[in-house]
Amino acid sequence: MQQVFISVVNVLHSPRDIAQLRLWLEGLYAELREQYTDYEFVLVNNGNWTGDIDAVIRELPEALRQHVFLLNLSARVDRNNALLAALDRANGDYTVIFETAFAAHPQLLSAVFEKSRRENFDMVYLRAHERRMPVATKLLYRVFYFILRRYSGLKIDPRAHHSRVISRRALNSLLRLRENSHYIKANYAMVGYSNAFVEVEEPLTVEPDMRFGEQVRTALVAITSFTDFLRSVLFWIFMFSVLVAGVAIVNAIKVKFTNVDIFGDHQPVLSGWAFLVVMISSFFAITCLNLYIMSIYLSNIYAEIKNRPLYIIESVKRY
Repeated sequence: MQQVFISVVNVLHSPRDIAQLRLWLEGLYAELREQYTDYEFVLVNNGNWTGDIDAVIRELPEALRQHVFLLNLSARVDRNNALLAALDRANGDYTVIFETAFAAHPQLLSAVFEKSRRENFDMVYLRAHERRMPVATKLLYRVFYFILRRYSGLKIDPRAHHSRVISRRALNSLLRLRENSHYIKANYAMVGYSNAFVEVEEPLTVEPDMRFGEQVRTALVAITSFTDFLRSVLFWIFMFSVLVAGVAIVNAIKVKFTNVDIFGDHQPVLSGWAFLVVMISSFFAITCLNLYIMSIYLSNIYAEIKNRPLYIIESVKRY
């Protein structure tokens, strides 16, 4: 038996989670009591299901119930924010986020913990073989992860489940990042530390109560919070505007003096036309330049307001 304190946390976000709760608790309890000296279950009631949850927990043995802590939120919030409530309450040397989707496989908890303890990884997560979801949603995720990898520098596994083990020091650093982005996987990557994964057959699926529009909004919030993608887009819009303005100005001057445009077609000369094209094209490029400069200032202000730590010390070594 290992001398370690394990905190197992989970968010009860839907009726499906409550339906799996008894199997989840009993399976994990049987796994934990045989291998670890101390453990706790921290559950977050992210909805008005207090009576349903109490009914499930009251039927459990007293030896199991004494390890269960239930946090009832006053109002429903995003699942990632509810998960932070559980992580704030976790007291263990290691904290394990274990989704109810794996209720029938409690041995996975020991698998991620053993990999973390034996190979000195601060985070070990469960990794799916595939994403099983509609084509439109799958395409959205591909674009989303491409933008994150290209413009944020964060190493985020697109097939990572939420379930993972987190060491105490990694969790302390994670809790310093009080993001409102509703995308906690980016926080895991931002914290850093050594990490690994355990492959599982359970595919990644879309939550039944999450609509496609909500997924798009969440993706946009995460992109604007963790990447400089929109600033890069404005830069290329500015470069394109300069190109268009340059072509329009050259074409206007050529028509004024030769009556032939850049495509070789004959064009009549109209009084004031060339001047008007030059002025409009110049102001178009200047407007795009101003938008790009403003985006730089707004990006810097946004980063300062978030007050993210400038660095995180993993360890200190003395000789």
